Formats: sequence, C-alpha cells, structure tokens
Amino acid sequence: MITLALSKGRILDDCLPLLKAAGIELEEDPETSRKLIFATTRPDVRVVLVRASDVPTYVQYGGADLGVAGKDVLLEHSGGGLYQPLDLKIARCRMSVATRADFDYASAVKQGSRIRVATKYTGLARQHFADKGVHVDLIKLYGSMELAPLTGLADAIVDLVSSGSTLRANGLVEVERIVEISSRLIVNQAALKLRRDEIRPLIDALERAVEFAETQRVAP
Repeated sequence: MITLALSKGRILDDCLPLLKAAGIELEEDPETSRKLIFATTRPDVRVVLVRASDVPTYVQYGGADLGVAGKDVLLEHSGGGLYQPLDLKIARCRMSVATRADFDYASAVKQGSRIRVATKYTGLARQHFADKGVHVDLIKLYGSMELAPLTGLADAIVDLVSSGSTLRANGLVEVERIVEISSRLIVNQAALKLRRDEIRPLIDALERAVEFAETQRVAP
C-alpha cells in the first residue's frame, strides 16, 4: 500500500484534479467526511489528511510514502530524508515582507539595524534578514498576522501573499518579496529506494498530469 499525505485547503483542492489525471480519485468526499484516511480508486494507494506543517514529518518518518507540501513548509522544515522530485505548480503564492504603508522599510533595514518581525516562518525570516545584515527580534504568531504592525506589536510581518487584497484591506503594503512558493511532491528516500517499482510510476504519472495541466493553462 502506498500512502500519500495531503492537507485540507488549497493544496487539496488543487491536487485532486492532478490525482484524477494520474488515475487516482478519492472514494469519499473529504469535505463532508470526518475520516482522516481515504481509500482511492487504486487499491494500492490511500490518502491521509494531516496538517500542512506536518506533511514533511509524516513523510520523513515513514508515516506516509509521499506527500504534497508547500515550499514554505519545506523551507521551514529542518528534517532530512526527503526527496523532492516534482514541482506540482499548484497553490502558487509568494513569501513576502509587509509593513504599514507609512513605515519607512528601506531605512529600517539598513546594514546593522534592528527591527521586530512577526511571522510563523521564524527560520526562513531569520535567514532572510541575516543575509541582509539586519538584526531581528522575531515574534511567532500563527494567525491574523496583519494585526501585528497595526497594533505596534511588530514593525513588519513575513507571510504568504497571493493577491495582496488582505494586506491592502488592512492598510499594509508588500515591501519585499523573499521567494516564490508552490507545492512540491515529496517522497521518503528510503521508501523510494526499497519500493521504487511501486512509487516511481506514480511520480511519473503525476509529472505527466502536471505537464498536461500547464499546457492547458497556457493554451489560448
């Protein structure tokens, strides 16, 4: 049995059409079922639903053979043992720095300066500002990130940005892009070595599905 770890939300929504194109469909609707493990139309493949931040851990330690995780989660994940064979090119967004519109970010991040940054991506944020020679006091938050600059809790936030409408609605501006984000297929390295004949065809099928989806996206 091949176990694929997914997370509910945008990744699941975007991943289901790719899985279908690869010949795999869930036998129940994950939006209406309370189950966490789902059989599929392929008897040798099952899907488990976990928190997005837990997907790399499940794959790393063998709770799942494969998984789909955003690049943001993978950059923040400190563990090894993961192979990333495929960019699925779904759930696209970007990791950015945002501040109040009246905050002088350029002056605040001069070499050797110090600012307060709120984020749940502390590892990524720390590395980004260290590369710029800026000292940061990191404040870890898990939600409502936009409130931090508005209440004076932080000078800036580091968070995922898609359209930017939430930032604008709260009087914030995107002042720096850190990295483009999309979701990647990840595989347990040991599983791929030991069960290559089972897992490799699934990777290849998903790759073909991604290539087809991209041709449809750019077609006139």
